[in-house]
Amino acid sequence: MHPPPYFDQGADRVLFCVAIGDALVDASVGRATLHYRYHPGANADDPLATYVQHAAEIDAAVRRRMEAGARPPVMLRDADLKPPAGR
Repeated sequence: MHPPPYFDQGADRVLFCVAIGDALVDASVGRATLHYRYHPGANADDPLATYVQHAAEIDAAVRRRMEAGARPPVMLRDADLKPPAGR
C-alpha cells in the first residue's frame, strides 16, 4: 500500500506515488498546472481534490515520463498534461 497523496503548501504541489511494476515512484504536480489543465475558469480550486478526481490521467502521465527515461521523483509539467486534441 502506498501513502495517500497530499498537498505541500510550501512547495505549492501535490505529492503522490505511482505504482509502476513492483516499484512506487514518487511524483508531484504543481497547483498552477492542475488549475490551468482542469479548472481554468475557476477562482478557487483545491489542488488535492483536483488530483484525486483526475488521478488516473495524472498517474498515466507519470508512467509516460518514466517510459521516456525520467528518473524519480517525477515532476509533471504543463506539457505532460495537455488536453486531448479537439478540446
